[in-house]
Amino acid sequence: MIERLPFGICVSIIAMALLAEPVNAQRKVKLQHADRTKGRIVNGERIDRMIGNVVFVQNQTTIYCDSAIFYRSQNAMDAFGRVRIVDGDSVTITASLLKYNGNTKMANLRKNVVFTKLNTTTLYTDYLDYDRVKNQARYFNGGKLVDSTNTLTSAKGYYDIPRNLASFKKDVVGVNQDYTLSSDTLQYNSRTKTLLFQDVTTIIDSKGDKAIYREGFYDTRSKTSDLKKGQFETPSYRVTGDKYLIDDKRKVYKARTNVVMVAKEDQLNIYGDFGDYDKGAGISKVWGNAYLAKITEEQDTLFLAADTLISIESPDPAKKRLLAYPNVRVFRSDLQGIADSLVYVAADSMMYFYGDPVLWSNGNQMTADSIRMLILKKKIDKVYMINNSFVISQDSLGNFNQIKGRKMVANFRQDAIDHVNVTGNGESLYFALQEEEIKSDTVAVGKILFVTGLNKIICSNMKINFKRGTVNNVTFYVKPDAEFIPPHEIKEADTRLKNFTWRINDRPRKRDVTGK
Repeated sequence: MIERLPFGICVSIIAMALLAEPVNAQRKVKLQHADRTKGRIVNGERIDRMIGNVVFVQNQTTIYCDSAIFYRSQNAMDAFGRVRIVDGDSVTITASLLKYNGNTKMANLRKNVVFTKLNTTTLYTDYLDYDRVKNQARYFNGGKLVDSTNTLTSAKGYYDIPRNLASFKKDVVGVNQDYTLSSDTLQYNSRTKTLLFQDVTTIIDSKGDKAIYREGFYDTRSKTSDLKKGQFETPSYRVTGDKYLIDDKRKVYKARTNVVMVAKEDQLNIYGDFGDYDKGAGISKVWGNAYLAKITEEQDTLFLAADTLISIESPDPAKKRLLAYPNVRVFRSDLQGIADSLVYVAADSMMYFYGDPVLWSNGNQMTADSIRMLILKKKIDKVYMINNSFVISQDSLGNFNQIKGRKMVANFRQDAIDHVNVTGNGESLYFALQEEEIKSDTVAVGKILFVTGLNKIICSNMKINFKRGTVNNVTFYVKPDAEFIPPHEIKEADTRLKNFTWRINDRPRKRDVTGK
């Protein structure tokens, strides 16, 4: 007696059978056409050989070839000669050989493989595995991706079809009309034409400028980018920072955080939090804790800080210059200074100070409405003081020797003031010192230094000679009005020329310039 199944279970079984048939049908690879077909049984398995204009289909995928071997029970095939896969309306692949598994939907294509994503990109290789389930095309023995903008090659990589994302690994090289790049790991979106940096990538543009980036992206159509950790280099400059914003169309390059800009020809290193380089205008700007370091002689460096530093390049050397403003501070072992603004012109080796400038050299303080300093052979040669010039030096007893004039030129020798030439409205005040031995029982036990008088001189033009950084003597070019005041007659008012200001507390130290 046959037991009847409940009605509900019968319906379920019938439904499952009906649903299963289309699923199985979807997995089947079907022969659509062949000029000739031969079949045989090998080890209990039917194998069909198709020759001439062979066409197979599986769902939305069509496979064309000159000949094929079809393994029905395995739902697999081998295709030969002018193989072509058309997948939907966007992917076409050609090759010389193909192994295809209809169950896993994996296509292994070999020799002269060309993968094409419609209106997007073309990939050339000899070894391509096309995974229809994951929608990925992988190559592993050298490949080249080409689109309307870029050509990229690498040892291995894969192309994510829905995302239009190509990933390259090992010996990556990219070329377009603007640059050549090399890397070990790189991604490229063939729809947006955007490069995604995953590792150290070197880019050399058509003019030979070089950039090295580690992370971020570059839009090859708009030629803009947002990059992290890298270096940009031209024949004149090298720029490094933690983050980059690049606009190649406008030729504007921005670096942010831990910025270091090297001006190669001028031997300048410029540091700051922010840096912009306008290549078209030839202008570099650094700000935010900005300072520069310039090697001026062996084992000595000139440090200069300001709120903003600007470097201007030009084919004309006379137009090249460095600007610093405001809040300028200068430090070198033999020179310190402050000003509101500064201009350095490399062509004439001249540094110009503006806005209440003050310079200190050893024990000497120099002030004027404006000051310019000549640097020759990496050493300070002359300091020109224009209008309301004032030089103050403090002697070993703490007295202030002073020189005033309309214009002055301080001449240096071996990094110290050798003499000062005063032109117009010259005034000089310096203390005469004498040294005597101290004796005990006719035996010298020491020396004592004391003031023998105060020299006050008014003379239109004069020359003040220095010795070991302090006033030694004065030469007059026009009849002077001179006065010598004995020690016991010296009053406090006699010890200062008009507008005397000793600004030693403003004298910058190295850490005031570099922050360390």
